[in-house]
Amino acid sequence: MSSSAREEIVEVFDALDSELDRLCALSFDVLTTPERLRALERLERVARRLRAPQHTLINQLDAQAGEQELGGTLRCALADRLRITKPEAGQRINDTADLGQRRALTGEPLTPQLTATAAAQRQGLIGDGHVKVIRSFLDHLPVEVDLFTREAAEADLAGKASRYRPDELVRYAQRIMDWLNPDGEFSDAERARKRGITMGKQEFDGMSRLSGLVTPELRAAMEAILAKLAAPGACNPEDETPVVDATPDDDAVRRDTRTEPQRNHDAVLAGMRGLLMSGKLGQHNGLPVSIVVSTTLQDLEAAAGKGLTGGGSRVPMSDLIRMASHAHHWRSTTPSGWPPRHSESCSTPKTADAPSPAVTHPPTTAKSTTCGGGPRPDGPTSTTSPSPAALTTGSPKKAGPPAKTPKATPNGYHHHTSTTDSHEPTPVTTPKDS
Repeated sequence: MSSSAREEIVEVFDALDSELDRLCALSFDVLTTPERLRALERLERVARRLRAPQHTLINQLDAQAGEQELGGTLRCALADRLRITKPEAGQRINDTADLGQRRALTGEPLTPQLTATAAAQRQGLIGDGHVKVIRSFLDHLPVEVDLFTREAAEADLAGKASRYRPDELVRYAQRIMDWLNPDGEFSDAERARKRGITMGKQEFDGMSRLSGLVTPELRAAMEAILAKLAAPGACNPEDETPVVDATPDDDAVRRDTRTEPQRNHDAVLAGMRGLLMSGKLGQHNGLPVSIVVSTTLQDLEAAAGKGLTGGGSRVPMSDLIRMASHAHHWRSTTPSGWPPRHSESCSTPKTADAPSPAVTHPPTTAKSTTCGGGPRPDGPTSTTSPSPAALTTGSPKKAGPPAKTPKATPNGYHHHTSTTDSHEPTPVTTPKDS
C-alpha cells in the first residue's frame, strides 16, 4: 500500500462528509419494501467497511504515539476522544491487533494476523459480531494445533460468516472446536471450580434474578427435564388442571400463549414442587423439607399483604393462597398477636413483615427454630408450614380454639397435636438435629 498525501486524505474525508449529509437528507418514501431492505443492507455494508481505516489509524497510533503525546494510554485516549467507554476502546485496540494492516521493522507492509477475516470485513461482508466469534474461537484453540490448521479454520469461519448471523456462526464454530479439540480446553477440576448458581436479592416486585454457570452434566439434565415440562401446553398455570404427567393435547398447546423463557420458569417450578411433594428429600433441622411461611391472621383473612418464608423471602398473599390449594397444611396460632422473641438461632423473623436486624443469615440455615417468650403486642400471628407438598393454610381460626402444632412421624409425614390457648405465648419449636 503506497503512502497517501495529506491533501488526498483531507479531500476524501470531506467528500465522505458531504455525501453522508446528502444521504441523511433523503426521505426514502418512494422505495418499496424490497428496495428499503436492500438500502439497509448497503448501509450495513458501508458501516462495516469503515472499520478497515479505523484499524489502520489505531495501529499507527499504537506504533508511533507515546503516552506523553496521547495524554495517557492509547485506551484512555481513544475513549476520551471518541467519547466511548474504556472497555469498548480496549476491544477496538484488540480487534485492530488482529485485523489491521501492519508494518515490519524495516517498514515493509505485512498482512493482518487474521487475513481472511480482515478481507471479509474490508469488503463489508462481516460485522463486529462475526469478528468476536472468530477471535474467541482462535483464542480457545489449544497451542498444539498447528499454524496451517489455524489458518484453514479461520478462513473457513470467515467464509461462513459472510452468509450467516453471528449466533449461527457460534454453533458452527463449536462444531469445529469439537473436531479439533474433542477433550475441551478445561479439566474436570476447572469446570468444577467455575460451577455455581446465584439467586439475586428480591426486587421491589418480589422477582429475583438467577445467574451463574452450570456444568455440562447439569445442562444435559435440564435439557431433558425442560423438553418434557417446558413443552408448549405443559405445566401451564393458566389451565384449570395443568398438564404435567401426560402429553399436552392440541387444545392445551393452542391455549398456551407463554414465551419459551416463561415455559422454562414454570417447568422448573413444577419440577421443584414435585420433588417437595415426593417426600424423598429427608429432613432438615428435624422436620421433613418443606416451605414455611409466616403471616398475620388479619392478612390471611383479608387476602392481602405478604407472607415471609423461612428463608426470608416475601410471598404475595395471592401466591400464598394459591399454594395453599394443593398442599398439606399446618397452622400454629399465637394468642393476641404475640410475636415471639428471637435469638440468632430462631428460624422465623421477629415480625411477619420484616426480619430482625440481629438475624444475619436465612432462618432456614439455623440449627434450631425455637422461639422464646416475650411481650404480647396486638394482632395474632399465624405460621403456616406445609408438608412436602409446599405451603398453605386453610381458613385460619382466631385465637381461642385449640391451635395445631406439627410433629414429625417416622414416615416423614405429620400429624397434629392440640394445644389449648392460654394467656401465655405458645412457643413453636422445631427439634434440633439428632
